[in-house]
Amino acid sequence: MKSKLFYILLSVSMLASLLNGCGSSSTSTSIDKNAITETKENSETSIETKETTLTLWSIATESDSFNHAYVQAIEDFQTANPGVTIKMETYENQSYKTKIKSAVAANELPDIFYTWGGGFSKSFIESGKVLPLDDYFTEEYKKQLPQAALTYATYDGKLYGTTFTTPISVLFYNKKLFQENQIEVPETFDNLIDVCATFRGKGITPIGISAKDTWVLAMTHDALTLKYTGPDKLVNALTKNGQSYDDPDFLNSATAFSQLVEMGAFSEGAAGLSNDEATAMFYGEKVAMFISGSFLAGSIQENADHPENFDAVPVPICSDNAKITDFMGGAVDTLMVNAQSQNKDLAAKAAFELARNISKYAYLDGTGVAAWEKDYDDSNVSDLSKKIADYAANATSFTIWFDTLMDADDAGEYLSLLQQLYSADISPNDFTKAMANQLGN
Repeated sequence: MKSKLFYILLSVSMLASLLNGCGSSSTSTSIDKNAITETKENSETSIETKETTLTLWSIATESDSFNHAYVQAIEDFQTANPGVTIKMETYENQSYKTKIKSAVAANELPDIFYTWGGGFSKSFIESGKVLPLDDYFTEEYKKQLPQAALTYATYDGKLYGTTFTTPISVLFYNKKLFQENQIEVPETFDNLIDVCATFRGKGITPIGISAKDTWVLAMTHDALTLKYTGPDKLVNALTKNGQSYDDPDFLNSATAFSQLVEMGAFSEGAAGLSNDEATAMFYGEKVAMFISGSFLAGSIQENADHPENFDAVPVPICSDNAKITDFMGGAVDTLMVNAQSQNKDLAAKAAFELARNISKYAYLDGTGVAAWEKDYDDSNVSDLSKKIADYAANATSFTIWFDTLMDADDAGEYLSLLQQLYSADISPNDFTKAMANQLGN
């Protein structure tokens, strides 16, 4: 009886497969992998197809250096979990910040979503829209991901996300341009001014930047400000902890930033340049320097014709308040889970598994400094990426970027004020006073 039933079911299955093969097919931007799970019930053999789709939002667009790491991590998860599909939808960095805030307000979050920890996601947690992950942070994961890496995903003692890399801001530069023009790599802000003046005199753009994508503009300003104020003063000001932004060190930073603008240190027409356009000029060796996150190392390997011509050093010291080993950055890139997901347990498991593998593939690609344990062969990782990883390993402090450390409303106003400072619509003094007013300090 069992044998007869088995062959009947097998025939039906084969007929269904033939009929499906004759039907029309549709395309999708998601990464699909379906599997058939066999189950036994009441001593009878049945064939059951169980399919579950989880939606993931990220900023890992096709042009983003993290795209491959996400895609590979998703494929690995789907292979290990037959019947589960991760549908990834990607958005450009700046527009995503608006989209994710709107999605939280409208209860339209996907199952899993990329976000920035710290102040950026604080309101998401307070709204109750994010799933606590403490019960899903298993002993296995705890052995591979240090608790310290989850600082910016932890709110009031509860874990609400998992991270994958520890990005830091550094000064990337073109070794060939420096050597050909007999210029030393700057170690102080005064050195930086001299270097910019020399390159300008030779008709070479000193520093690449995008003022259209304000997060790129902020990368440069934030790094300089840290090296003027030091980490403690900066954090206390941005988190409204007794330090006013209307302070000589913050004014010195804003003045220095304006000085670079006025002397023509930045890319011409930067107000209309996107990050992709600005970095393309750097990869094309038209620009001598670029202050950005460690993820740029992977992009250099992928996009530059001669990646061997590029190197990186810490952002120059600007005052005695900071050390060369103080870095903007930290494990702030985070995957969180929608508290209203219909597949909470699976989504939570996927968040940790994806984060672990994104950490792996991003490091192997030279895109990020791995936050998770490196239990794999990394002999093919570029020297540039390993050098930046060493900087992160020996850092004396990490301070996450302004627009993630501050509350979301304060961050939005900051980016608007920074654009005005760049375009000389406000003075450095007005900038610091406006920032102090916004922060209430």
